[in-house]
Amino acid sequence: MAAISRSDVARLALRLGVGCILAAHGAQKLFGWFGGGGVTATAGMLESMGFTPGRPSALAAGVSEAAGGTMLILGLATPSTGAATASTMAVAASAHGPKGLFSANGGYEFPALLGLASGALALAGPGKISVDHLLNYRLSNKPAALVSLFATASATAVVLRRRHAVMAAAAEAEAAAEATIAAEAAGDVATARAAVEAVERAELPKAEGENAGLANDPG
Repeated sequence: MAAISRSDVARLALRLGVGCILAAHGAQKLFGWFGGGGVTATAGMLESMGFTPGRPSALAAGVSEAAGGTMLILGLATPSTGAATASTMAVAASAHGPKGLFSANGGYEFPALLGLASGALALAGPGKISVDHLLNYRLSNKPAALVSLFATASATAVVLRRRHAVMAAAAEAEAAAEATIAAEAAGDVATARAAVEAVERAELPKAEGENAGLANDPG
């Protein structure tokens, strides 16, 4: 075996760190481990973020993170694995985008960092301390990397476009509901005003009659 370099050790450290975090997050979504909510809770959360239908989205995210993280730890099919997990993190980052960068405010800092690290591993390769190296890089060659990057980029674009359409439809429905409530409120005001005017019109002849009676009273 060729000598192991510092680059190989560094790539192993990065694979272990990123892979363990991703696998743990996937286990939260799929099994409810480590304080996670499991598939049902994750599906509800993703639905609220515009990822529909919720359950398939939860399963896809959970499997991508759990399997992708495990494969990064092993250094197996690293270009394809890194590209797939980078795609998942890009989608996650887009959901947190409106809250800004920093994770303390619910921003996209954390998924963006994991996505960048996964993408870097997809491009750099796993290093010699990996299953890919034992397999003579048959699953980790340049054509595999290019195909994986193209496929995952296309899938990411489709998911984000679908989410944008769902969120736009939800915003339109909310605006329509608010307009309906406002119109109903305006209608109630108009009805009340019309009732007051009707009462005033009904009382006016009576008041005029009383005034006329007083004027003709001889006393």
